[in-house]
Amino acid sequence: MIETSVEDGIAVLTLRHGAVNALDLALLTRLPEVLAEVADARAVVLTGSGGCLSAGVDLKRVADGGAAYVEVFLPALSTACLALFDHPRPVVVAVNGHALAGGCVLAAACDLRLMSGGTIGLTELAAGVPFPTVPLELMRHAVGPALDAMVLTGAAMDATAARAIGLVHEVVGADVLLATAVRRAGELSAAPAEVYALAKRQLRRPAHERIEIGAARDEAEVLAVWTSDRTLSRVRDHLASLRGR
Repeated sequence: MIETSVEDGIAVLTLRHGAVNALDLALLTRLPEVLAEVADARAVVLTGSGGCLSAGVDLKRVADGGAAYVEVFLPALSTACLALFDHPRPVVVAVNGHALAGGCVLAAACDLRLMSGGTIGLTELAAGVPFPTVPLELMRHAVGPALDAMVLTGAAMDATAARAIGLVHEVVGADVLLATAVRRAGELSAAPAEVYALAKRQLRRPAHERIEIGAARDEAEVLAVWTSDRTLSRVRDHLASLRGR
């Protein structure tokens, strides 16, 4: 599911999970494990295989698994996103293609975001599902006030538009994307490890404070909506509409 290689002390993690690297329970469980396995690397680069970083949550698994699956899946999604967000070493994402919904959140959880093509955005409302607290607050950390339009319109954007709102830091040609990401990760790792880790914790503290508040207020409702028969029916209808295109 996740291929790991090391280049000059930098761990390169490549998602290889089906045609579009859809996020299911297996992949989300594996990601924190892999990050722990490469804890000694100078930095981490995350990318995807094929033409996609990730098309987001595997909604077919959600529809097939129903409420019982969702009850385990949603915490795994939050844990995986936080594993990237809180990793103490530099984390650079090389967005090699589409990064939608949960795939967009994975990208936003990284320190530095490079993109070569495809589209990126939040499509949860179009699929009829609400945002858990952790993904929402990681996105707010990344794009600030631009989050309202991203969430409420559900529109995907290209790399240039994403750079304009700070979701992407650099637009890079596909032929040099991974090499550039590795180089930029190496540059970030030049800072003393303990100093870099402290800076990340300081920068992320407001997001964690919002997560603590939001989880207490909203997570029970989020889970109730995700697991309701009405929502699962909407998810099935959304999948059917995608197959009909």
